[in-house]
Amino acid sequence: MGGFSLMHWLLFGGVAILVLGGGRFSAMMGDVAKGVKQFKKGLADEDEEGKPAARIDTKAATDPEPAAKDV
Repeated sequence: MGGFSLMHWLLFGGVAILVLGGGRFSAMMGDVAKGVKQFKKGLADEDEEGKPAARIDTKAATDPEPAAKDV
């Protein structure tokens, strides 16, 4: 009832290649690679869009600090 060993995974992979065929298995892995690339590209685009623009403090430009009063 434990985890699978390396031998189990190799056997499973061999059976999968036999059932699906080498070309189909290869094409499926290519599609997975394309999906990962698109995912990474989407994350990179989101990071660029998510950056805040340079903030301009409009209050400082329209309401200067009052001058100090002479006592």
